[in-house]
Amino acid sequence: QVQLVESGGGLVQAGGSLRLSCAASGSILSIGDMAWYRQVTGDQRDLVATITSGGNTKYTDAVKGRFTISRDYAKNTVYLQMNSLKAEDTAVYYCNAMNVVTTSKIASTVTYPKLWGQGTLVTVSS
Repeated sequence: QVQLVESGGGLVQAGGSLRLSCAASGSILSIGDMAWYRQVTGDQRDLVATITSGGNTKYTDAVKGRFTISRDYAKNTVYLQMNSLKAEDTAVYYCNAMNVVTTSKIASTVTYPKLWGQGTLVTVSS
């Protein structure tokens, strides 16, 4: 069973920082691009930042210069360092992993095209 487990959310004052983590568990051979999304209740899930398998990063304009996405390939983990937080950053944050290749007892490998974490709530008080 492959899953993404997020941690690090919580309540922080405006101007503060939080670091989110998302670890992929299971017999993983490789992971493609990874990303963080966020969703405010009633709204669509929006892309925040992506990091490719080669380490290239992209950010939505609203978080450029404040958020940093990174990954630890050995730990199959992606991070989101969030600095200078604003009230409008309040949302549930979800991690996403593409093309997760795992070992299988039935087949030699199994590829999961897209996986999502369960979400972690970030609340920024003004």
